[in-house]
Amino acid sequence: KTAADDMAPKAGTLRTATLDRLRRSTGLTADEVALALDVDRLSIRPRLSELREMGLVEDSGRRAPNASGKTAIVWRAVR
Repeated sequence: KTAADDMAPKAGTLRTATLDRLRRSTGLTADEVALALDVDRLSIRPRLSELREMGLVEDSGRRAPNASGKTAIVWRAVR
């Protein structure tokens, strides 16, 4: 709860930046978005979930390795 409260003021800005970055790409993982925006990847994952719920991004159907070595969803903006 404390972490969510701390993030609340920044979430809208980060959500917008995430969507903008995805719109300028052919698809990115959460880790790739975080790297491009120079933020912690753990702050990007919830933004992607929010954007998906808003119908603004979708799973591209592709997967790519993430920092932990596992495969991750490659997200794309809904055009």
